[in-house]
Amino acid sequence: MAALNEVRAAGGVVWRPTDGGTEVCLVHRPRYGDWTLPKGKLEPGEHPLRAAVREVAEESDVRAVPQVRLPAVRYVSEGRPKVVDYWSMRAVGTGGFQPDTEVDDVRWLDVDEAVRLVSYPHDAEVLGAFAALPAVTGTVLLLRHARAGKRATWSGPDTARPLDATGRAQARALAPLVALTGPVRLLSASVRRCVQTLDPAAALLDLPIEVAGDFDEPVGGQQPEERALAAAARLAEFATGGQPVAVCSQGKVIPGALAQLTGSAGSTGSTGSAGSTGEFTTPKAGGWLLAFTAGGLVATDRL
Repeated sequence: MAALNEVRAAGGVVWRPTDGGTEVCLVHRPRYGDWTLPKGKLEPGEHPLRAAVREVAEESDVRAVPQVRLPAVRYVSEGRPKVVDYWSMRAVGTGGFQPDTEVDDVRWLDVDEAVRLVSYPHDAEVLGAFAALPAVTGTVLLLRHARAGKRATWSGPDTARPLDATGRAQARALAPLVALTGPVRLLSASVRRCVQTLDPAAALLDLPIEVAGDFDEPVGGQQPEERALAAAARLAEFATGGQPVAVCSQGKVIPGALAQLTGSAGSTGSTGSAGSTGEFTTPKAGGWLLAFTAGGLVATDRL
């Protein structure tokens, strides 16, 4: 019963670089007379990440790109349990803030000043978690293709197996989530179902889909470990470019690649087989937001 009454919300620690370091965004709400991080309630059926980006834009008029999931906050609001998911977000544009009855002021402050100004200890804790992050050099949205029926019922070559009706609907639903991460490139394994999964996002973003065989499942004569290493190396390569990238790959590649990137390949007992029960097993139309620093992968956020 408690879960049914739980209020879900999402928001962000929005940051921008300055000559002296980094500033973060706080908003003032006249109804409560408080200074807080921009956030708001999820709409019915809305993904928390989409809600976080939307609420940041609505409250602060800042367009931001999510990078790293921060600790969620739990508290009681108006007699109901409330959970707020937060992401670190890089500000990429503003529309010109106009005060209203919900938010009447926005301030950009360094983290120490923001910690002193916020009205709630849990906001200070989220800011502390943000401050502890190393500098993110790049992000990659890594997706597994949407549903494509059963291999046994497809008479043609498996590389040509298309998305089914459910898969096409999943691909359409993924497109706005892909767009939130601000990719400048879309890359896909060479199989048809991976390319089709990115088609709606490509149309939405007006970007071409680049085919990258490094993200294909192993074929005859190839070892799964080799394919995992190749995919991991390519993901790390994209991360050094400083611009977000979205990649669609396959179920026998993603877990092994993530295990390589996190240094857990020797402990998972799997290089990413479809039946793997490892921590990086990814359902169809599922994915990960990966954040990289100069030292490598720093965060894996399951979406």
